Amino acid sequence: MMVGTKSILFGAHQFLLHPWFVVAAWWKLYGFPWDPRLWVAFFVHDLGYWGKPNMDGPEGETHVLLGAEILTRLFDRRQSGRCPYCRSWLNLGLFHSRFFAKNFEQPVSKLGIADKLSIVLTPAWLYLPMARASGEIHEYMDLAKSGKYQTMRINPTNYCRWYADVQEYLRRWVEDHRDGKEDTWTPEV
Repeated sequence: MMVGTKSILFGAHQFLLHPWFVVAAWWKLYGFPWDPRLWVAFFVHDLGYWGKPNMDGPEGETHVLLGAEILTRLFDRRQSGRCPYCRSWLNLGLFHSRFFAKNFEQPVSKLGIADKLSIVLTPAWLYLPMARASGEIHEYMDLAKSGKYQTMRINPTNYCRWYADVQEYLRRWVEDHRDGKEDTWTPEV
């Protein structure tokens, strides 16, 4: 089974747990999400990891396409379907990834900002066993050592230290970008 599928089924992007942390993050950042379309976005935004052989490699980075397509098909084709939090539901889904947004010179969507805060809100006692069970933690830690996360200066020597550093980095990133400020922190890959 591919790591992306494992992440959705029982890993860090578990399809029933992760969205609730995104809801909590959205609520903290922007107020309670009254629009039911947002709830759909919270639950579909990471489904594109299904079948992916990596989380943050070339294939994994395209995970945003499925959620964005679902949101577009459901909401953007209707006259009244415009997202009040973005230019379109397509953008809300596509640009929830910092790296995907950076590659297209677009701002990270509010969903992306809430998605990053959701990691800060997910306790280590829950996140670490899930990320270990799916195996995705090894990719994340390897990227912290020598890959695209190297500039984040995260200590990859053990799981707990790594996750505490990730949470602290993302806490600061969200605080600096919650208002839509240009993302100068995320490196181009």
